Amino acid sequence: MLELSPRAHRIQLISGVVGAVIVILMLIVYPNVTQKKLTQLETIKDRGYVRFLTLNSASTYYRDVHETNGFEYQLGLLFGKFIGVEAKFITVPHFADLYPELLFGGGDVIAAGLSKNESSFSNAVLYGPKYYEVTNQILFRKGTVERPRKIDDLSGGTLKVISGSSQAKLLRKLQRRHQDLTWIESDDIDSEELIEQVEDGKVYYVLADSHEIALQRRFFPELRVGFEVDRPKQLRWAFNHAEDNSLALAIEDFFRTIKADGRLEQLIHRHYGHVAKFNYSDIQTLTQHIRNRLPSYEALFKQESLIRDIDWRLLAAIGYQESLWNEHAVSPTGVRGLMMLTLATAKQMKVKNRLDPQQSIRGGAKYFARIHQRVPDHISEPDRTWFALASYNVGFGHLQDARKITERNGGDPDKWIDVRKSLPLLARKKWYKSTKYGYARGWEPVIYVENIRKYYDYLVGSDLKAKSGAFVREEQTENIFRPIAPSH
Repeated sequence: MLELSPRAHRIQLISGVVGAVIVILMLIVYPNVTQKKLTQLETIKDRGYVRFLTLNSASTYYRDVHETNGFEYQLGLLFGKFIGVEAKFITVPHFADLYPELLFGGGDVIAAGLSKNESSFSNAVLYGPKYYEVTNQILFRKGTVERPRKIDDLSGGTLKVISGSSQAKLLRKLQRRHQDLTWIESDDIDSEELIEQVEDGKVYYVLADSHEIALQRRFFPELRVGFEVDRPKQLRWAFNHAEDNSLALAIEDFFRTIKADGRLEQLIHRHYGHVAKFNYSDIQTLTQHIRNRLPSYEALFKQESLIRDIDWRLLAAIGYQESLWNEHAVSPTGVRGLMMLTLATAKQMKVKNRLDPQQSIRGGAKYFARIHQRVPDHISEPDRTWFALASYNVGFGHLQDARKITERNGGDPDKWIDVRKSLPLLARKKWYKSTKYGYARGWEPVIYVENIRKYYDYLVGSDLKAKSGAFVREEQTENIFRPIAPSH
């Protein structure tokens, strides 16, 4: 065996140490050099959830007494499922804070009814495709001021907008042509509070988005729209620039998909369709009856709510639609009582005296719960409730006929937005002659359901305002809108 000299041995030892160090460094450094950088979408998927920045409002995100809801909230849940992650919602105190919060990494997407070029930060972010169109409207209170019809009519009163909003930017543009135009900007108020200030007489006018005004006017019958300002604007999501376009493509694909399969249309209809044609004289009557009549029956509705596991405000809305909460109501056809039960239905529900409000409410709740159970389990809420309400009015058999017609015409028989279009066809011989249950005045259940939705919505809002003065502001990522729980 060849024996190394001491010098050679030292050289071999040093070389070994250096080689070991090089190997260790390569093991540490090489993975980081060769590891592929995650895209914007992959980062979200790797995290397991997408973060939505939003506002607490009726049009975006709110939590009422029972669950979380809101148009943007529902959209966000759908997107989370679309990309296979959980959706988390982060509420920002003020509109003006949304863009900075996004730019500093506080969220992935802003879902709060934004539009392009509305902010000084707009050029620093990207926007997704449009999903809803609204207008800027001037709101005033009838009896407080004369109706304004143009910008110059606003000069004699107080006009208020939310600081940092698209309305504030629009007013600055308008001021170049209308030098007498003045306004107040507030950053410590949300759209609901702003609109309520008009009702309370604190300001004469506000400039706000049409969908937010429509949602709030239901509660304030004296509020009126003076005129619309500027062109319609398209609502979009906003997100940060990145080295890749993976998130942008995912958002585009998502909206393209839900537009094509009808889910976007259904969501818009669910949240805004029933307020677009609200009869404001109805609000005055409903408000009066809530104050004068409902207190006599509220405990009875709540009692049946616990027994049947149905929202008491939905039962109350049915009762209001049926009789305006008049326990002595009688129709020419013999239907009578607060829930307007037929004699046959009363016998089935073991109601001996239909004019007894307790028996009537109990019978109506029991009958509605029974119908609700008959609706196929695979139909999700809130469509299942709308179908049950239509059946309550026109009969389950006619509803099934309308669902079959819907399917025959290429619609979705499990979606109220499609079936409501087919129900009126039951009054046409061309259609009802081939159905199992024949002719029906199919337009009536459509009106019936839409009315109850309005009354239910109003009762929910009135109940919330009575308890807390506003929507409960709480961060929540679970539960979806469900006006009725499954009946047991």
